[in-house]
Amino acid sequence: MTEKFIMAGDTALHVCDSQKGERCLVLLHGYLESMLVWEEFVPLLYKHVRVVTLDLPGHGISEVKGEVHTMEYLADTVAAMLDKLGIERCTIVGHSMGGYVALAFCEKYPERLDGLVLLSSTPNPDSPEKLERRRREIALVKAGKKELMARIVPAAGFAADHRAAMQDYIDDLTETIHITEDDGIVALLGGMMLRKDQNEMLRSSKVPQLFILGRKDEYIPLEVAEAMVAAHPQAKVVWLANSGHMGFIEEPQACADALLDFVGVKHGEEAGKDEA
Repeated sequence: MTEKFIMAGDTALHVCDSQKGERCLVLLHGYLESMLVWEEFVPLLYKHVRVVTLDLPGHGISEVKGEVHTMEYLADTVAAMLDKLGIERCTIVGHSMGGYVALAFCEKYPERLDGLVLLSSTPNPDSPEKLERRRREIALVKAGKKELMARIVPAAGFAADHRAAMQDYIDDLTETIHITEDDGIVALLGGMMLRKDQNEMLRSSKVPQLFILGRKDEYIPLEVAEAMVAAHPQAKVVWLANSGHMGFIEEPQACADALLDFVGVKHGEEAGKDEA
């Protein structure tokens, strides 16, 4: 993996690129994360496909641009990154907030997509309750109290019965929140609050779609996930039986296999048979 800074449009972007492979997966991290969240997952993929990760503007060490980062702006930045890296088409995998960016990308640049993967994410807009929660988070950050979020958010991403075993990951995510710029958190919260209902766009899109969902996800409860699946018969679905919101950490091999199957790349025993 080659790590570097590039200018994606007018935004300084921190990216990592494996550079090799006919097919390309672009992994978009979630809210209060950075590209580092993929660090142990990427090795399950890059022998089979080209893998690109990045710090979305406002998180990690990419630039903060303005007071609100709309999902459309982030999608434009991803498109500019692809141009810079010489990538014409890719499959975008969006985790949580990254899924909202992936949806905006699908709406604006469908011709550049081989596939769209919502990984513990949803095309639904914020409910009134979620909007209110985001307003409270903005107030906390502006009051210099984001450590209150750091105490709760990382652990809540994992299935309850995994949290003890996942403590090292929880500690890493807690540290990520502490070092994330306050302005970046606020900009992304504002952008998520503005996003629209993407259900109809998704249903009418010709882009192949995959949903990867955790049955123990507390952010997308099972009944919400099941309703989403029922509303989108055009999408393939993979359920991670033992995962919360962080399936690529909780069940990494199952998650990687789902992605490689979706992009049509031989892997594991299949690839071994061909090589034998």
